[in-house]
Amino acid sequence: MTDDEIKAIVLRAIGDIAPEADLDQIDPVVDLREQLDIDSMDGLNIMIGIHEATGVDIPEADYPQMVNLNSCVAYLRVRIKQ
Repeated sequence: MTDDEIKAIVLRAIGDIAPEADLDQIDPVVDLREQLDIDSMDGLNIMIGIHEATGVDIPEADYPQMVNLNSCVAYLRVRIKQ
């Protein structure tokens, strides 16, 4: 899976939880929670959406590794190819 495909999955999960978000304006290096003003429950639901789309288990302890769009792609890239 390419980085663009992974990015699309993450953005789709975000769009499902925060439909008002302008996904084209997301800065890939800025904290998603700060950009989107989402709470921890929305964050959890985004992780669930990513899991459902990729099959990658994302333990809560790993959430700090997925704070922005680029870090989400990097985290998933390694695990999807396994």
